[in-house]
Amino acid sequence: MSPEHYTINICGLTRHLPLFEVAPKVRIAIFNMLGDTEIVEAIADELAQRVPAGADALMTAEVKSIPLAHALAVRLKLPYVVARKTRKPYMVGAQSVEVLSITTGAPQTLWLDGKDLPLVQGKRLILVDDVISTGSTLAGMKKLVETAGGAVIAEAAAFTEGNDPAKWQRIIAIGNLPVFVG
Repeated sequence: MSPEHYTINICGLTRHLPLFEVAPKVRIAIFNMLGDTEIVEAIADELAQRVPAGADALMTAEVKSIPLAHALAVRLKLPYVVARKTRKPYMVGAQSVEVLSITTGAPQTLWLDGKDLPLVQGKRLILVDDVISTGSTLAGMKKLVETAGGAVIAEAAAFTEGNDPAKWQRIIAIGNLPVFVG
């Protein structure tokens, strides 16, 4: 592939991720699993073997990681909750938390629909994400779980991102995507 792509092996499958400039001379490989059923299924198979037992539910933030959370929930026979980034009119009894997004530098609000509160309150959850680059979305989900009276027992993702993979040792991930500088 051209230098405009980063080729990676994901659970035995090859993908060519486009590179995107996020700052002058700083590029990241864009991993978007939406619509890639083969990748979602392969990653869910792998993560299902690696996450700890004892969870009551999974939580993910909308949008790109929802297919992974769903596939993983099917394998683990658990329900999953989606932390929404906007409050919808039908969300009765919703709870929210605000976190500072390191990526955008702006506050981000995550919402838990009141209908999902019984899946979190007093429960043990595994957080699921697609790519963890700064950890701000994970921090928001963790704060949302704790505010709703639940506990996070593990954090899982398809990938972590950055040139210091040791920073993400606590994350159960398939791999790490480098940041390209220069």
